Amino acid sequence: MTAAPVPRNAPPSRSGPPRMRAGHWVLLVLGVLLSLLGLGLTIGGAVLAGADAAQRDGRYLTGETERYQSTGYALTSPSVVIDPGGAGMPGVPGVEELAGVQVRVTPVVPGQEIFVGIADASDASAYLQDVPQTSLGNASWSSPGGRGLSWTDDDELRRQPTGTRTPADPGAQDFWVTSASGTGTQEITFDLQPGQWSLVVVNADTTRPVWVDLQAGARTELLGPFGSGLLIAGLVGLVVGLPLLLLGTRGLGRDIDPAAREDRPRTGSGPGAALAQHSGRSGGSGPGCPVRVSGFLDQRLSRGLWLVKWLLAIPHYIVLAILWVALVVTTIAAGITVLFTGRYPRSWFAFSVGVLRWSWRVGFYAYSVLGTDRYPPFTLAAADYPAAFDVAYPARLSRGLVLVKWWLLAIPHLLVVGVLTSGTGTWGTEWDESGRATTTSWGPSLLGLLVLIAAVILLFTGRYRYGLFALVVGLNRWIYRVSAYVLLLRDEYPPFRLDQGPVDPHPAPDDRERAPGPQIGAPAPGNRPPWGG
Repeated sequence: MTAAPVPRNAPPSRSGPPRMRAGHWVLLVLGVLLSLLGLGLTIGGAVLAGADAAQRDGRYLTGETERYQSTGYALTSPSVVIDPGGAGMPGVPGVEELAGVQVRVTPVVPGQEIFVGIADASDASAYLQDVPQTSLGNASWSSPGGRGLSWTDDDELRRQPTGTRTPADPGAQDFWVTSASGTGTQEITFDLQPGQWSLVVVNADTTRPVWVDLQAGARTELLGPFGSGLLIAGLVGLVVGLPLLLLGTRGLGRDIDPAAREDRPRTGSGPGAALAQHSGRSGGSGPGCPVRVSGFLDQRLSRGLWLVKWLLAIPHYIVLAILWVALVVTTIAAGITVLFTGRYPRSWFAFSVGVLRWSWRVGFYAYSVLGTDRYPPFTLAAADYPAAFDVAYPARLSRGLVLVKWWLLAIPHLLVVGVLTSGTGTWGTEWDESGRATTTSWGPSLLGLLVLIAAVILLFTGRYRYGLFALVVGLNRWIYRVSAYVLLLRDEYPPFRLDQGPVDPHPAPDDRERAPGPQIGAPAPGNRPPWGG
């Protein structure tokens, strides 16, 4: 008996998930890194450009007004050293031409005359020698009208400024480079100069204590050039990174689904094939759900492995962080395509489903379910694993729904998903006798609480309660159905239905058409659960 000849051009047979080319991964990673860098630089450049516009016409960028109080005769700032650096070099402007500061001081006590000045640090130190004083860094402060907050501990606040001498009349001194005094708000400006400088605030009549509202501001001519440079660099990063990212996701999608090479509906047999064919003919209508989420509990689970799964899953979390950045960009690009053509590009569709599939496997292994101890495979494609995910490819999508379904129509489901996945808690502010603020409390999400209960039971009994497992999988199924809808993969509105269990109890409308063979989410031989799957 002779073997049949193999055609020369026949593709090599292979088993297991499709192999994804390394070049597509390189494009994806480079695209994500350049896009994130470009986005960060663009945002930074826009912020600097806005700040530069805000300081035009001689205006200063000011901070919040803060209230300072001292039991001494003076408030002083730590000395600031300004090094001219490139002073004297041709073409390099002096530091005084690049930046300046503004200080506004308002006495809290009505009618109190206040003095504020800037002087060389040595002159200010000599003027205040043996004078009780408080550094602005150690003074107690608060927002005007609010309760006091402390920069330092209680011992520092109780400590009285040391010294025995009363300062001389500040207005009679000639070493101030700039100063102002009066009963209202006093404002001084100072163009930075080489040297070591200190700010001094005293009552004009040299009495104690000193209690003022202080607001500082600054301006610099460097914001415009720096902002423009960051904007240009950021736009270049986006222009280069986004195409690389989209090319990488397109290539990975084609590696996952060979039918995407010709952008045509999937044919053949295997998991999800008949589902895609039926949805392509009927638009996905029917009693079933085109999003299929399954997960089968291992018969034997380690009692304590879940304690370190967060560490074991770190490599997957890193890869998923990159993939989800790419998924967001791909969804935006696909949404624009759907808006004009009514079709979701097949390669991007396969990539998006692959990211959700990978996320579900990692969640099933880790802290979304803890349903298996089998380490998840590093692949976007379907694989022999207890957790499976698939979405039928739609022949057409609504052009109009793409504008509203991912945010407006999805709001009811997003609220439910928020309850399932977000931690609960209350936030509040209470003031104790020392003037300190206390905030409160946080609790785990509903899904997290259920998984924690299952983990504790597993730790002490070695068993995962099946009823609890079925509920946890059902909650995750709801989350992934909503995710597929928000990511524009389907137009069918997700059902408000908690379908518990390892497989969807509401079969897709094509189940009778499936070819014989392994189905979506079917457990591997020898891995069938004791309740019969």
